[in-house]
Amino acid sequence: MRSNALRRLAVAVPTLLVISALIFALLELAPGDPMAQLPHTIPEEVRADMRAALGLDRSAPVRYALWLWQMVVVEPSVALDAVLGTDLAAATPRILSWQTRAPVMSLIAQRLPQTLVVVGLAYLIGTMAAVALGVWSAARQGTALERVGTGLAAMGYGLPPYFTAAVLIYIFAICLGWMPTVYDTTHRVTGWDSAVVQIRQMILPVAVLSLQTTAQITRYTRAAMLDALGQDYIRTARAKGLTQRRILLGHALRNSWTSTLTVIALGTPQIFAGAIITEQIFGVNGIGQLLIQSLHAGDLPVVQTVTMIIAVLIVLANLTADLIIARIDPRPQHA
Repeated sequence: MRSNALRRLAVAVPTLLVISALIFALLELAPGDPMAQLPHTIPEEVRADMRAALGLDRSAPVRYALWLWQMVVVEPSVALDAVLGTDLAAATPRILSWQTRAPVMSLIAQRLPQTLVVVGLAYLIGTMAAVALGVWSAARQGTALERVGTGLAAMGYGLPPYFTAAVLIYIFAICLGWMPTVYDTTHRVTGWDSAVVQIRQMILPVAVLSLQTTAQITRYTRAAMLDALGQDYIRTARAKGLTQRRILLGHALRNSWTSTLTVIALGTPQIFAGAIITEQIFGVNGIGQLLIQSLHAGDLPVVQTVTMIIAVLIVLANLTADLIIARIDPRPQHA
């Protein structure tokens, strides 16, 4: 198990290096100049000094190497200094935002809790609902309720988050007035009343992301359950007189976990992509909104770093899924 984890980790490292090079190269080729929005009255020598201060006077390979070194060495050292009180990254240049001149990781650290609260809760609720709905619809294959559940899952899978968000805002915020249309990121929970306000403003963005997650995972859970229910050991269990509940939860669901967990693990980073749109619609002050604002401002260091973090999450999710599957079902390793 340990050698398998080390082997997969050894593959993940060069993969991340290739991804980082592609992200840097693609954003370097994108049109835009951080000096373009400055007043035309600024002298050329001052512009040249500003470009040098931003590191734009260096070649692209040098800037890529510096950015990678800051991502891999400097920023983790800064985090260790903050946690352990050490002085590993003293006076070391960090990745700076062109727009605010603040360290990019500090901007991400300010925004990440908002994203994790909304996205994490939405993914947890969506996954639990998807597993329950997938098992339920597989157990009732061929019935009208199963067709209704499958149709709802397909509809949720096909509807984009911006459309679902617009419909929910119109119904629950504008027509019924039950929920706020905009997420107040300055709100602080200090008691029961403020907690109720926080829950109300989280319902719509969490519902949009949960619906997307539920629709995606339900299809795979149902398919895995149907495949498991058609196996010989299920017929044997039924012949022994086991209850339907025990057959579903004790045998079929347990043996369908391999494919279901793969989808759940691989879907974790994808929810951040949906969060980018959802945060923009509801005004959640998370990393998705930070990415959109940075794209509009041409702030390449922020865009590169946020995109790289999402790429790292995707690779880590793949690695985690492989290790979980290897732990649950070691047969493919020994085949």
